Amino acid sequence: MRVLLFGLVATLAVGWSVPIFAQATTRPCGAEEAGPACLLIQAKISTLPTGRIFWHLDRFTSTDSAQAAAATTSVVVQSFGSAWLFTLASKTWRPKGGSHVSTVGPLPLAPARSYVAEYLRSIFTPGMTAPLHVHSGPEAFFAVSGDTCLETPAGIQIGRGPGSSLIIRAGPPMLLMAIGTIPRQGFALILHDARKSPTTLTQAWRPRGLCARQLSSDRAQKRIGN
Repeated sequence: MRVLLFGLVATLAVGWSVPIFAQATTRPCGAEEAGPACLLIQAKISTLPTGRIFWHLDRFTSTDSAQAAAATTSVVVQSFGSAWLFTLASKTWRPKGGSHVSTVGPLPLAPARSYVAEYLRSIFTPGMTAPLHVHSGPEAFFAVSGDTCLETPAGIQIGRGPGSSLIIRAGPPMLLMAIGTIPRQGFALILHDARKSPTTLTQAWRPRGLCARQLSSDRAQKRIGN
């Protein structure tokens, strides 16, 4: 295993995945190419709205127009050919302008004096995985393209196609894998207590290979279809 300071990414081999790169949420995003998840932007949030919190994703024609529509809990990023406004707010919140893409949530948050929102971008080819890790706050995933499999001790969650989303609460170890037959492009949000580290790598749990089996099934279905 080659472990770098940036974390770990793995590619599926026969029956299991083989670690090849490192990943951590501190690695800033560069070129949009397949590889480890990277940090788009980090924002400290002193106060969240009362009630249940949702992650809103809105697309704009420019970063200037997105910034003009931003709330105090919003950030603006440029990625996958668009300007995006990411906002933490109530379910019914909407910005002025732009195109609303998705509302993800509610996020299972624990009370804290303040929070940090870490927004990540990733491009995984089918079979590529994130390392085994845990988070101190909930993580939400949104797919711009491709299919997602998330395995935890409780089982798997699967998201199919553009616009699909998954959420995991703080605590359980997890394995994220791109499944299907095309590259998965997506965003993730880790919303955690500002006093805690967001991500910790772990070897205390070994996945049962449920996502790997789903990937094998997807590949078999494609061969049948061809």
